[in-house]
Parts: sequence; structure tokens; C-alpha cells
Amino acid sequence: MTLTVAVGQFAPTEDKEANLAALEGMLRTASDRGARLVVLPEYSVFTAPTMDDRFVDSAEPLDGAAVSRLCLLSKELGVTAIVGVNETAAGGRIHNTLVGIQDGTVRAVYRKVHLYDAFGYRESDRVLAAAPSAPQLLEVDGYRVGMQTCYDLRFPETSRTLVDAGAEVIALPAEWVPGPLKEQHWNTLIRARAIENTVYVLAADQSGPTGSGNSAVIDPMGITLAGLGEAPGVATATIERARLDHVRQVNPALSLRRYRVTPTEK
Repeated sequence: MTLTVAVGQFAPTEDKEANLAALEGMLRTASDRGARLVVLPEYSVFTAPTMDDRFVDSAEPLDGAAVSRLCLLSKELGVTAIVGVNETAAGGRIHNTLVGIQDGTVRAVYRKVHLYDAFGYRESDRVLAAAPSAPQLLEVDGYRVGMQTCYDLRFPETSRTLVDAGAEVIALPAEWVPGPLKEQHWNTLIRARAIENTVYVLAADQSGPTGSGNSAVIDPMGITLAGLGEAPGVATATIERARLDHVRQVNPALSLRRYRVTPTEK
């Protein structure tokens, strides 16, 4: 059993209409290449250079115009799309949210748990951290897909929680902010999460200047099946059930483990 997947990479701006047009272009390109699952970056609908009130002012509910447009595209193209949006929240803040859109409907939602308060950035100034909760998985042509966002990548228990819930594919939208060694960290960690969990990782980053690029599809042995460098684009790959099963047979790390992940109160 195989599944064609895609990751899209671009640099969203404060122009929501231009961003939505770019997202539509990537979805159509991926669909034309046969992709059934498309992962697009964090904050795809709106990105500003710094975390300030612009993110709040531009936010929409999940039944707003931006997500509704993406739902129509999903239905038209017959693809499952996972996209990062800034969602309206209480108290003058937002949620950093991933929507999993399938058959024209939002089927799964993930709100970021680990906020990016590091390397001189303060995401928590405008974003509400979600409490850890049971993952909402998508099923795409027989594959179970879990979602996490950007800075979550530095917390391996996030990915393990998805795998414990049954995920075989992890979708990872990101705005991996550029900086010293950041590209190296990104490339190392997306492979680590695939290898230690014996899953496929679909990592979709923003391109420069807002992101580090290097979006990729990684297999359960850490092999890059498809990838992008610094420029906007779409990369497609075919993932295989036989490969997943084989890796989990020769490296039964999940069945041999002796620890479990439990959430903590912050």
C-alpha cells in the first residue's frame, strides 16, 4: 500500500490574499503530481517579522474565510491538507493552530503546546499555549497521520505521544526561524523524530527570510525521500506500507521501550 505525499514551502507575508493564492498554487501543484496528502507551513495564512498585535488583528475563527477557502480547495482537488493558521482566541491572543482538512471539512485540529520562547523570540506574548490532550489523527488512504508544530520538534515526547495514539506519519508544519546552527538543528531533529519513532515525517517549513527552508519527507530510517533547499516549492514522495513494516520489524524500538509519556501541569 502506497501513498503519494507532498510538502510545500514558501515565505508567507502580511498579505493574506497573496498567501492564500500561494497556498492554492502549491495545493494544485501537489494534486497534479498525484499527492493525496499535502503539508504546508506554520502560520501559512499570515506571518509578520515579529510576534505582535498584527497576528491577533489578522486572526480568524476556524469557520472564517481563510479556512473555508482551503476547505473548498481540498474538496475540489480531492486532497487532505494540513495547514498552519493563526486562530482567534480569548483575551486578545491567538492559538497557533494546525487544521487537517479532508473532503472539504476540518477533520482534525492541533493547537500548539510548546510555544517558541527561545533564541530571543517570545511567541507567548500573543499566543495561548494549548494544554496537552489526546491527539486527533487523520486517516489518509489507510495511513494514520498525527500533527505537531515547529518548536514541538525539540520535545521528543510530543512525537511519541502521537505514535502512542497510532500515528504512522507525523505532519510537521513550521516557521523554523533562521539563526546560528538553526538549519543544522532542524535537519538533525526531523530525522531523529523519524528514526526513534519509526515513522514517516513530513516537515514543511517556511522559506527565507522568515524560515530556514529545508522542508523534507523523511522515511522511518531517516532517509530523505524528497526535499527542498532554500527556495519556495513543492516536493513529493511516495511512502510505502512495506517499508514502514520492515523498519518496525528490524528496529522494534516501540515494542521494546520501557517508559511511557505522561503530560505535566505547567
